[in-house]
Amino acid sequence: MRSMKDNLYKFIRKRAVTFRCVSTSVEKKWQSVVGLEVHAQLNTKSKLFSGAQNTFGGVVNNCVSLFDAAIPGTLPVLNRKCVEFGIMTALALSCKINEVSTFDRKHYFYADLPAGYQITQQRAPLASDGIINFQVYTPGIHKKPYKKSSKIKQIQLEQDSGKSLHDEELKRSLVDLNRAGAPLIELVFEPDLEDGEEAAALVKELLLVVQRLGTCSGRMEEGALRVDANVSLRRPGAPLATRTEIKNIGSVRGVAGAIRYEIDRQRKILETGGCIINETRSWDAANRVTIAMRDKEVVQDYRYMPEPNLPPLRVNLKTREDSRDVLSVPLIQERIPELPEETRRNLIEKSHLRPETAVQLVNEPLLLEYFKALTENNARNPIKVANLLINDLLTVLNKNKVDLEDCNITNKQMIELVDLVLSKDINLEVCRNILNELVRSTDEKMSVVSLIKQRAWSLVTDAEKISKMCKEVVDENPKMVKQYKDGKTKVLKALLGIFAKNSRSKYDMSLVSKIMEDLLKK
Repeated sequence: MRSMKDNLYKFIRKRAVTFRCVSTSVEKKWQSVVGLEVHAQLNTKSKLFSGAQNTFGGVVNNCVSLFDAAIPGTLPVLNRKCVEFGIMTALALSCKINEVSTFDRKHYFYADLPAGYQITQQRAPLASDGIINFQVYTPGIHKKPYKKSSKIKQIQLEQDSGKSLHDEELKRSLVDLNRAGAPLIELVFEPDLEDGEEAAALVKELLLVVQRLGTCSGRMEEGALRVDANVSLRRPGAPLATRTEIKNIGSVRGVAGAIRYEIDRQRKILETGGCIINETRSWDAANRVTIAMRDKEVVQDYRYMPEPNLPPLRVNLKTREDSRDVLSVPLIQERIPELPEETRRNLIEKSHLRPETAVQLVNEPLLLEYFKALTENNARNPIKVANLLINDLLTVLNKNKVDLEDCNITNKQMIELVDLVLSKDINLEVCRNILNELVRSTDEKMSVVSLIKQRAWSLVTDAEKISKMCKEVVDENPKMVKQYKDGKTKVLKALLGIFAKNSRSKYDMSLVSKIMEDLLKK
């Protein structure tokens, strides 16, 4: 009896230890929280408050008005097109447009901000309470796409600052004011993302939306869209913890990489008993690390004050009446085109594509353009077309280290090529050879048919010729033939592989397979 009790106590103690171990491992788990702030430069001809040209890559200090240079006595004049583009973007993101919004001065001193303040909309923004829905899918990381959404706290109009140019050799800094006063919308998202992949997917979706609308070029390499990410770690269910801000991330890949690195950095600090400092960091894309810039322990006082030279901005929310002084929101709503989310849904429902295929097509505007040109009026099988674009075109571009945006293949060439593949005049290997030639060529008038004739890439479909070559393969491989006749039918694939190698894949393999199988059964 005593032995039974001892064993029972041992069992209970063992179980208790096990429960404590499990509890400890759960406590070590961290939940990452990510929130984004995105600045998108509006695609207007002139700046937000002046008539200076709004362009990228101009001669230094050439696109600068007196107001942009903060010359005393100059006053801001609000650009109507900027307001229109801001409203259109907000509507596309399901935001509530505020009937009255106001402008504020945000004071801080920096060399590329001549006035000593930035005109923005901190207290009463153009729009608020929006949401962006997007698909998260990274091949190799996610097995299939999943839906995610992020709430938008507010969207505000504001002017950009200039650009500081630092010369390390001469030990001096110069200022280019071409960008000063450029029109921006700042989109402030709630901290409801979990990792870098979700953040990158959000930014990609936002890029697709603004490019569809035409409100922003989306060229991140030119600074047309810049991302700030706020990252923190907490215990599951605990309040938000101390965060770090990563400033001015300049690419979609950079967003994923910077946040991933920062999450790992903070986790290592916390797991060794350290504390996270509230600081601003920058992303070093070359070394793939975040670097400390300045701490934010003391909250900076920007001394916000109402902008005295700009009256409240009023818009018409109810009627379609547009006037010189007041914009009609319903009229702007009517001009919004089909958005990426709707395009994906149509591809899945009408073209019967898999969700991951639809995501890949919509995420690459040029790929989608090819797809639409090829499947217009139901001319070609959409599933086969999509597979060819994703599996073959992208493979060739990757091998040649060419970005999809730089692909010079015309719609006409692509249609000609796909038709030859679908009609089985050429096989997929020849198709990739042709794509290789087209990607490397600068001749947009190059004919696919003439290229096939020059390279003698036409597919052989002569049954008599194929039968003769199949017989040669069968005669040269008696062991494999015996294995096939003994029931190992998988040997057929090996024999077809030998045929393809001998014939350099210039034969219709579906016809070869049929003839080879008939020969083996005799």
